Amino acid sequence: MKRTDNQAKFDALRREFGTFTFVKQTVMRAEGKLSLAFDFSLDNRYFFRPTLEIPSRPFFDWDNIPDEQLQSLAFQIGMTELVSYWKIACPKRVVVKPFSLTESQKIFWKKLYYNGLGEFLYLNSITVSEADLMAIETDDSQPFAKVDLSLQEKTLVPVGGGKDSVVTLECLRREMPVIPLIVNPRGATLDCVKTAGYDQNDFIVIHRTLDPTMLKLNAEGYLNGHTPFSALLAFITVLVAFGSKSKYIALSNENSANESTVPGTNINHQYSKSIEFERDFRNYVAANLNDNVQYFSFLRPLSELQIAKLFAQCEAYHPVFRSCNVGSKTDSWCGHCPKCLFTWIILSPFLSREKLTAIFGKDLLNDSTLRPIFEELNGTAPVKPFECVGTVEEVRACVEAAENHNFTAVNAILNRFNSEHFLPKRFEQILKSRLHV
Repeated sequence: MKRTDNQAKFDALRREFGTFTFVKQTVMRAEGKLSLAFDFSLDNRYFFRPTLEIPSRPFFDWDNIPDEQLQSLAFQIGMTELVSYWKIACPKRVVVKPFSLTESQKIFWKKLYYNGLGEFLYLNSITVSEADLMAIETDDSQPFAKVDLSLQEKTLVPVGGGKDSVVTLECLRREMPVIPLIVNPRGATLDCVKTAGYDQNDFIVIHRTLDPTMLKLNAEGYLNGHTPFSALLAFITVLVAFGSKSKYIALSNENSANESTVPGTNINHQYSKSIEFERDFRNYVAANLNDNVQYFSFLRPLSELQIAKLFAQCEAYHPVFRSCNVGSKTDSWCGHCPKCLFTWIILSPFLSREKLTAIFGKDLLNDSTLRPIFEELNGTAPVKPFECVGTVEEVRACVEAAENHNFTAVNAILNRFNSEHFLPKRFEQILKSRLHV
């Protein structure tokens, strides 16, 4: 992806705009539906109001959550939404009004903002330290409340419509009560949960809206770029866990997500999917909200290649899954992006070329225009694509298998089970049984 030198614009905007304010949040419960709204201000010149709506489901009981605790859960979502709007002008001062934050809490948020914006800073050629990125100011008199609610042996599984969440869903749904969760439903996400046998009232839907003023300013040339959506999803799932009384939140982030996008740096497109964020998030939630809810990535011990092998066995999903961001609005594979090419490559040791062509609509390996992307994926180019793709090692192993029918490297990767994870024992046993290890 091409870099743009926006250091001068960054410096100028920080001189022009002094303060970004998290003004207030609004939480409404009505007829089983929960609605959240967050009010942000950029120097009292521009105002933003992103919203979140969670339609009612038979298993939700929002009225059972005391108001102060529900406000605490909502506040974490607002703090994560904040960065998408702050980045428009990146003012040095951030004022948070709904609740106060301790110094350790501020450290968590500043680290999340800085690392979650690593791609944004890199592609805009912006140099700034974590310490200088922003100063967070709060009124010290109003800390947010901890959450004291009982949870049940149920598991939330966020579903994005790609192969990873399908594997998690298929591994867990016959072993325990599982509730799928979808943010802003589209064809692939809905088709995947329906293929798994869930009816409309059996899964959770989250409607998230972006403020149009932000989109307008982006179009006018203000700073723009990638933000840590998976961190937002993390705090949404914690809120929903208490609304549905679910003890477990099983993500589908793999071990491959830990690899930096820019070699030799901490710049990672998938930072909020990494084990580092997962550890920080779990510690933050346990210390500040509730230590009973368990957030973890079910697929963390696995590589993308191992997940691909498991997904290849889920044939019912092959016609409906989609991992292409470019084609998400049309529920299609664009056939021209890194996600499409990577997904083809990682499935190639397990599915025939004919089956892959049927999935993607064409033979991607015969498309010469994809050569530059291929070089980024296999490490020939200096930087990996800024997409959720696997490691260079995995890509090279798949290519070696396809070109030379040599599966030595593929088999070596398939025999691994990474010990750095947070899976409760029962979940680890389920995963190992599916892998036959």
